[in-house]
Amino acid sequence: MLTLEGVTVRFGRRTALDAVDLEIAAHEIVCVLGPSGSGKSTLLRVVAGLQPPDAGRVLLEGADQVGVPVHRRGVGLMFQDHQLFPQRDVGGNVAFGLRVRGESRGEQRRRVDELLDLVGLPGAQSRAVAALSGGEQQRVALARALAPRPRLLMLDEPLGQLDRSLRERLVVELRGVFGQLGTTVLAVTHDQGEAFALADRVVVMRDGRVAQTGTPVEVWQRPASAFVARFLGFDNVVAATVDGDVADTPWGKIPVPSASPQGSRALLVRPTGVRLGAPEDGLRCTVGARTFRGSHVAVLLRPSHGPEVEAECGLRDVPDEGATVGVSFIAEDVVVLDDKEPDATDIAKGEAPTDNNGAH
Repeated sequence: MLTLEGVTVRFGRRTALDAVDLEIAAHEIVCVLGPSGSGKSTLLRVVAGLQPPDAGRVLLEGADQVGVPVHRRGVGLMFQDHQLFPQRDVGGNVAFGLRVRGESRGEQRRRVDELLDLVGLPGAQSRAVAALSGGEQQRVALARALAPRPRLLMLDEPLGQLDRSLRERLVVELRGVFGQLGTTVLAVTHDQGEAFALADRVVVMRDGRVAQTGTPVEVWQRPASAFVARFLGFDNVVAATVDGDVADTPWGKIPVPSASPQGSRALLVRPTGVRLGAPEDGLRCTVGARTFRGSHVAVLLRPSHGPEVEAECGLRDVPDEGATVGVSFIAEDVVVLDDKEPDATDIAKGEAPTDNNGAH
């Protein structure tokens, strides 16, 4: 459906996109993630035709889009701020694209009714846009974007202005709508939880390049680098030397999965792989800050040597702040990364957004 070949965009001396290659299949939902300045929104603008590339090609169903204006590309756009027409009612907003295309009034009414039912707003045709809640406006914007049956629907931070509980509910509904219609989707978001719930495939960007692509499960279970791991919200990333099934780390010897890459590597320990026990069992740590995250608690541990360790505990097993515990590590939650070692750049640029939707 969509192919990007070596797409490069420069703004003065800054390279916003650096020879990006990407393919999206028909009916696939792809979410692009990355910190601010990683190039994800620029990528969306290039595909839409709002930003010409300095090099490379954009192809839709095999056809080069050079010189093709936005309204001729057959793509739908849905932005964070909805951009609904305040002077038109709900039905008028949804029918806008159909009217521009010259569809008959009967077809417009049929399509508007169909889509409002689909997005959970049956009978809302005559309601004023100003009288709608944020979530309802989001649904109207989605119906309007879908009305002309775009071959590719692009979403730019589609749920960014909504509160967390509404985002979590709508993202499930969105996936159901796209699946029912067979829509091909390219979405940009900063929220890992949103992307992982919506996407068939996730693309993580860094400095205008693709840092990793894969299914949500693949990216979550096997981050490609220390940068990706830290962006996903994992803080337990350290330098290690792997020899066989054991890694020598600042926390001492840690078991790693068999057949892990050997030698000097960056190593990730998921918080679920940190086990707390008696002070004499394992790495001796002092319990620091505790952060409640719904069904579990993130506990920050200060070891006698090495960097801090984050652990995940059940609500009934949380140790008191200031307590002394012993820490051991579970091999199945240890990932030997492809990096030779993490560096300061990875730590700074891989920092997870403040609202990561509980990505830990």
